[in-house]
This record gives sequence, structure tokens and C-alpha cells, in this order.
Amino acid sequence: MTEQTDLPPVPETPDDEMTSDDRLWSALAYVFSPLIPILLLLMEEKKKRPFVRYHAYQSLALGIAVWVLVVILSFIPVIGCITPLIWLLMLYFAYKAYQGETFTVPVITDVIKKQGWV
Repeated sequence: MTEQTDLPPVPETPDDEMTSDDRLWSALAYVFSPLIPILLLLMEEKKKRPFVRYHAYQSLALGIAVWVLVVILSFIPVIGCITPLIWLLMLYFAYKAYQGETFTVPVITDVIKKQGWV
């Protein structure tokens, strides 16, 4: 005896269940990293969303790496001028997240995948 339910099928990929709210939070995670990613990972309903969780972990790791890089580069006057370019890169990542893309950041994404976070 099989039971039939009126439940919708379970989506197979994270993109099937992505909402505009997910895209907005993911974009904000890059703009206000590392604060927003930490908040997203503390919010139960947000960390259960695959798209949000992916970008939260990625933007958190990227944000920490950027802060360390900015501190190191600030001691070198000529190279310290590169820090605004890093900010533009973070805005570009926010734009891509808002478009609903799941992209990889070369070293950062490999690290978070090896840790099993996403």
C-alpha cells in the first residue's frame, strides 16, 4: 500500500529553491563581510538555505582574508593604494551573488569545500 501526498517534489539543486531574499542576503554578505556572514550563519532559517549558506561561508573566509591582506598592505605605502581595488572586487562578487550565480573564488572556495562547510 503506497500513500500519495500532495506535497511538491523536493528540489534537486540549490538553484531550484533560491528566492530573491536569498540573493539579497548573499550579496550583502560580500559587501559587509565578515559581519553579515556571521549573522547569517547564526540565523537558523538562513543557514538552512543552501545558496545563502554557500555564499555566507565563502564571503566570511574571503572577508577575513581581505582584512588580513589590507592590514599587511597598509604598511607598504605604494602597494597600499591597491586596497580600493579589493573593495571593488568584493562589490563585483556581491553583484554576481545577487544575480543568483554560484561562483568560485580560486583559493577560498577550495578551502571551504575541503573543510566540508559547503
